Amino acid sequence: MKILLFGCNGQVGWELQRSLAPLGDVIALDFDSQSLAADFTRPGGLAATVRAVRPDAIVNAAAHTAVDRAETEPELACTINAEAPGVLAREAAAANAWFVHYSTDYVFDGSGSEPWHEDDPTGPLSVYGRSKLEGEQQVRASGCRHLILRTSWVYAARGGNFARTMIKLASERDELRVVDDQVGAPTGADLLADVTAHALHSAMSKAELSGTYHAVAAGETSWHGYAQTVIEWARAGGLPVRVAPEQIIAVPSTAHPLPAKRPLNSRLDTDRLQRTFRLTMPDWRSGLVRMLAEAYGR
Repeated sequence: MKILLFGCNGQVGWELQRSLAPLGDVIALDFDSQSLAADFTRPGGLAATVRAVRPDAIVNAAAHTAVDRAETEPELACTINAEAPGVLAREAAAANAWFVHYSTDYVFDGSGSEPWHEDDPTGPLSVYGRSKLEGEQQVRASGCRHLILRTSWVYAARGGNFARTMIKLASERDELRVVDDQVGAPTGADLLADVTAHALHSAMSKAELSGTYHAVAAGETSWHGYAQTVIEWARAGGLPVRVAPEQIIAVPSTAHPLPAKRPLNSRLDTDRLQRTFRLTMPDWRSGLVRMLAEAYGR
């Protein structure tokens, strides 16, 4: 099998290079690739890349993920998150290839406290959320066999992440103030990549598995609870943090106003994913602890 991977140097894309390798030949591209066009700001060139490679599956891990910056550059966000995936999906349909695309909890309005199901009404609150929803719609409209995986709060040991930021700040300050009214599931890029490989392998011979699935770690927490877990781990591991867990102050989202409005309820129900692909999603804490151990050599 030949797999064409876009966004290979991002958090998820980097892990996909590993997880997809056992399935076949992976052609991994990023926006600055020289041999084949992979710049999502110029969607027109992507069609030629697909036609040159003639893949059995296309996996799109490229996206405009700067949520706040998207508010001031909506056209660019739409180009990268909607138009480019639309081009790839239509090429996948023409080539009879599978298309894997990642979406987000931001397609929902964040109301209530129950986990969102795949078929629940959407209602994005931000430019980023609207651009990702339009990307989903273009993929479905293309008629290609597809897996749209909605996820949330993605992190990785490679590069910056919320946990690293909290540990850094906790080594410089005596108190942290962290939002506690946004709830979701921190999800490792490695877990998402492994789920992708498993689902794609299962789906290749079963066209009826085409559809939208929620893919997040099990359990839930707020950003405040997330920070407490990180700092407890750092203190137990002997890292030089000054802040104790009780010195992490819970505050509402209004205490940290940002250009893009965040959904308060980012819980995603994964029953469809687990039932369809015979998977069990691990608790978010297990992946977080593993990432921290890798990042800090513990």
